[in-house]
Amino acid sequence: MALVDERLTDEAGFRMSEATAGDFFALLKPRVMSLVVFTAFVGLVAAPVTINPLLAVIAILSIAIGAGASGALNMWYDADIDAVMTRTASRPVPAGRILPGEALSFGLVLSVMSVMTLGVLVNWLSATLLAFTIFFYAVIYTMWLKRWTPQNIVIGGAAGAIPPVIGWAAVTGTVSLESLILFLIIFLWTPPHFWALALFKSEDYARAGIPMMPNVAGQASTRRQIFAYALILAPVGVLPWVLGFTTPAYGVVAALLGAGFVWYAWKVLRMAADDKVMKPAKALFGYSLLYLFAIFAVYLADCVVGRALAIGGA
Repeated sequence: MALVDERLTDEAGFRMSEATAGDFFALLKPRVMSLVVFTAFVGLVAAPVTINPLLAVIAILSIAIGAGASGALNMWYDADIDAVMTRTASRPVPAGRILPGEALSFGLVLSVMSVMTLGVLVNWLSATLLAFTIFFYAVIYTMWLKRWTPQNIVIGGAAGAIPPVIGWAAVTGTVSLESLILFLIIFLWTPPHFWALALFKSEDYARAGIPMMPNVAGQASTRRQIFAYALILAPVGVLPWVLGFTTPAYGVVAALLGAGFVWYAWKVLRMAADDKVMKPAKALFGYSLLYLFAIFAVYLADCVVGRALAIGGA
């Protein structure tokens, strides 16, 4: 934790915050938030009924703020381990730019505001799902699973997979099989995505005492599990077409994207035990980000184009 400059303390002994707007924005984990917002938007657009555009904007903003609140609460609780990991040491709380109490208050206020706004102005099912997501990520995953079990990412991945269901529920007031398949795609994507990162960041996790899979089960077992998840994810990604929710165009692209995921996972599986650079793991991590964005983007395009053609042919 960075030392506090005496000039930032007033005569009464109270610390004057040195945080900038950028520091508070960083608390929201904007990169994670952007993925949450995008998948929630896809769920919202894919829903079979329309929603007032203003309510749609309110729903997406509420989901974005709720995701940011989860990030702030995560950074508040994880400040101790963030401080010893190279990729997180510069975050606002461990770097001393934001006090833990400030991060906690910020996260709690945003949590309440996002859930209440979504509930009062849109519907309470979507608000309940958002509240559950915040609780699951901040309490179940961050405070318990992350430091207790190597299955932390597997179970905790449910929090990151719910946004398209929330988007769907915001429009329809229900949860459907189609939205649950979108949930399943993200849920199955999460372990190989994060375990690829954990392979080449295992020293960081070991230093922080986090029981990530490579540190507990070993790299060989982790590589096998990554490949197994890839084999399951690839066909699940095609399910929306198989079940008739999309056109064959989506099915073809999803199949190709899934085949690419399996190929990159295969290269990780065949990676030499003494490979210190771990280029295959880094390549899979990068491709996994592309995969999730692309498959949801194609799903979105398929829905939009399909409806436009249906309207034009009516």
